[in-house]
Amino acid sequence: MFDEMIDFYRKKDKDTWEKIRKALKDAGVRHVRAGHYFGDAVSPNGIGGQLDPRNFGPAGRIDRDIYYIRIRKADEEAARNAIRSHGLTAQVVDYRDSNEQND
Repeated sequence: MFDEMIDFYRKKDKDTWEKIRKALKDAGVRHVRAGHYFGDAVSPNGIGGQLDPRNFGPAGRIDRDIYYIRIRKADEEAARNAIRSHGLTAQVVDYRDSNEQND
């Protein structure tokens, strides 16, 4: 319950995120926390802006979410083996570092 959790996957890639979640579930890795959050550094309309003109292109809404998976540190080896058996790799991209370098 109070085990240390680590970032196992964090990237702007929904398809791989779904595949990794399925692989972890199939392998029986428990205590997996997964979710997503808005990852765009600046909204074009400022705080509270509801309309983003970039969403009205020919492909529709752009997915700007960052998808993450957190697991217990004790389960890291089992989780890595589970996703390797499915031909996947987990990657943690720290977007805060890349944004600070651009400033």
